[in-house]
Amino acid sequence: MVRNPGAEGPKRNKAEVPPPPPVRPRYIAALLGSAVAALGMFYVGLGALSATGHLPPPAFSNSLCVDEKLAFHREHPEARPNLLVIGSSVAWRHFDGARLVHDLPQVKPLNGAFCGLAANQSVYAANWFLDQTPGIRDVLMITSPQDFENCSTNRAAIFDGDDAAKYVSGEASPWRYYMRYFDPISLARNAGSIAAQRSGQDFVDPLVFDPYGSGPLDTTRNRDTLLYGMVKSLDRKCFDAVAALARRLKAEDRRLLVATTPLHPDWKADGSAAPLLAEFNGRMREALAEDPQARFWDGDAARVVERGAFFDAIHLRWSAAGTYTAALGQALHPVAAEPRLQATIR
Repeated sequence: MVRNPGAEGPKRNKAEVPPPPPVRPRYIAALLGSAVAALGMFYVGLGALSATGHLPPPAFSNSLCVDEKLAFHREHPEARPNLLVIGSSVAWRHFDGARLVHDLPQVKPLNGAFCGLAANQSVYAANWFLDQTPGIRDVLMITSPQDFENCSTNRAAIFDGDDAAKYVSGEASPWRYYMRYFDPISLARNAGSIAAQRSGQDFVDPLVFDPYGSGPLDTTRNRDTLLYGMVKSLDRKCFDAVAALARRLKAEDRRLLVATTPLHPDWKADGSAAPLLAEFNGRMREALAEDPQARFWDGDAARVVERGAFFDAIHLRWSAAGTYTAALGQALHPVAAEPRLQATIR
């Protein structure tokens, strides 16, 4: 008999297929027990790191200095500030709140700057702080041309605003965010460095804060090099972000002051920086042109610090931050400013 290759064999009745074996309660209990044990070990490990001073903050941004700054604001809420300082590390490192309050007692500053930000990210942080602190009347952006180079390639949102607000306000426990933003590699790396940074032993990247949220570079040492090279080009989106912030503040009857930080003389020595700085100043004034209350102060052209004040190409030691901040105070109130400073205030 020739078998038809296309013919099907006898079909098995679906009812004859054996059912899957039942899931035993012991298996479920073991599975749940393992998950609970793993979670427990995770938090025991965090507790051990905390007890030894090696626990990093929750990784909202996965940038240690940004996350540690959020932790500072959680532990040190500022009562009704009226001046918000924003920017990247030059704003964080160069603003001496005690000096400004000494010169202008009516000012209650809050340093909301974070390290390593592009200008659009600083504007994101400014909007976040403004939403949390409606009493802010003036916003001071301290910046350098390096902050205006890569806005097109850097996402503005440096952290989830809702999560950060609940954390900083104390509405939510920090422990939940260690799980939500868990990154084992980042946690291990930060745990190894956080103690030295918090104590200031790491003089290059200290995470020490003054009462206003600034991060002093309180050292007499310098970097081995200027570190920062020449800015290749200025990104239009950076200036667009500043213009958008100026429009918001104008609509809310608040004021924006943008100030540049001093730059190391050697960084400008060969003359190649002059066209860039002229372009930067012109584009910044254009970004602020719609708001007659907005001001731009060229803190580099003011020459308020000497060569010995610099830690690298753009950062000042804390011993010089007070001098720079005093000049900023005059820029905030130009009627009282010295003539040489008035010339640099728009």
